[in-house]
Amino acid sequence: MTPNTVNTDVLIIGAGPVGLYGTYYAGFRGMSVALMDSLPEVGGQLAALYPEKNIYDVAGFPSVRGQDLVDSLLEQAQQSKPTMLLEQRATTIEVHDEGVTIGAVASTPGDPGVTVHAKAVLIAGGMGTFEPKELPAGGSYAGRGLRYFVPRLADLAGHDVLVVGGGDSAVDWALALEPLANSVALVHRRDAFRAHEKSVTALQESSVEVVTPYEVVAIAGETAIETVTLEHVDSKETHEREVKTVVAAIGFLTDLGPMADWGMDLKRRRILVDRTQQTNLPRVFAAGDIAQYDGKVALISVGFGEAATAINHIAPLVNAKWKTTPGHSSDAL
Repeated sequence: MTPNTVNTDVLIIGAGPVGLYGTYYAGFRGMSVALMDSLPEVGGQLAALYPEKNIYDVAGFPSVRGQDLVDSLLEQAQQSKPTMLLEQRATTIEVHDEGVTIGAVASTPGDPGVTVHAKAVLIAGGMGTFEPKELPAGGSYAGRGLRYFVPRLADLAGHDVLVVGGGDSAVDWALALEPLANSVALVHRRDAFRAHEKSVTALQESSVEVVTPYEVVAIAGETAIETVTLEHVDSKETHEREVKTVVAAIGFLTDLGPMADWGMDLKRRRILVDRTQQTNLPRVFAAGDIAQYDGKVALISVGFGEAATAINHIAPLVNAKWKTTPGHSSDAL
């Protein structure tokens, strides 16, 4: 049962990879920590949408499955004995001289929500709330062959799959499905891809059929998808192809929700921070995809560093005797 009131040194909003690492690091620096997320499980977008996706940019792992990374981060975070506040959406904020008060609304009916009194807050909410951009030609086929996520690759074993998109998600899903599906084609409206260069090279060397520059303009089938119509972006010529599954990976619509009205400086739905990861609000910091500054590189590995930077600058706010610069982690042994 979630307590109605929580007092803690630092509240971390967002239980994705960056929030989980920040939770561990806050405990390492000697702080009490509470971890809040609107979802019922930790892992954020990575666990909810890409649990079987391989991650390549985390130090120490040549390749790591998304859910395995989340599991390891949770095990690491639990060393800090955090107060877990899941299914709680942060809605209100009050900043005062000695700390920050966050009010949250519960997603469980009958749960009154929680009020958290913290000496500082670290927002690590990824993209905020998110939902996929709908495929214009998708119509009512969502759930009938059209999907926007592939949480279980095995569900598409033996299918003829058409993946739509040109970013990392589209390319990664096409490559991941290649050994399982009967056939995989990747349709993109441009010849160039936005995905990581190494992934694009792997795509070009794979058996995935790359169809560019084309768009999906129609989907047909009585009870489920049977055919799709592709149109050439320039010539407008069209042709049909038989597929069983369409995976649309064409991006997300993101929303900061109530946090957008907290008085933080924003740019393109991201929270502006300084070199310490602090927002324009005293005692409120941000890290990970939700944070923005000049030269930002949106990688999980960068988010880990941002979380550590934020926690180290939070330390003197929690205890005036603590330094910003920590000792070596081996000193804790």
